[in-house]
Amino acid sequence: MPAAPPARLKRRAEFLRAAREGRKVGRGTLVVQALPRADEATRLGFTATKKIGNAVVRNRAKRRLRAMARLVLDAAPAPGWDLVLIARDGTATCPFPTLRAEFESALAKAGVRAP
Repeated sequence: MPAAPPARLKRRAEFLRAAREGRKVGRGTLVVQALPRADEATRLGFTATKKIGNAVVRNRAKRRLRAMARLVLDAAPAPGWDLVLIARDGTATCPFPTLRAEFESALAKAGVRAP
């Protein structure tokens, strides 16, 4: 049975706080904003702007980000972080292993994980 999905960031203020105070790491297909938390819970937020395409493309990009984050964080949890994943142009179309590698690289660069 798959693990329960991680807690989510849902309110705009939570996204803005991560953007304002967190570490930002950009890769070719995504941007990660990482904000350390005082407790052990890791929360995830996903966003895709209209710049990357219409609603179909934005939703596909966010679905791919959710699936990729679930795989990566289930394998090796990163406790105590607020993570915002922002889709870029190639998020909806790039090969999934590339997306996963860039996410893991961004986590390491942001200090969420050891490289």
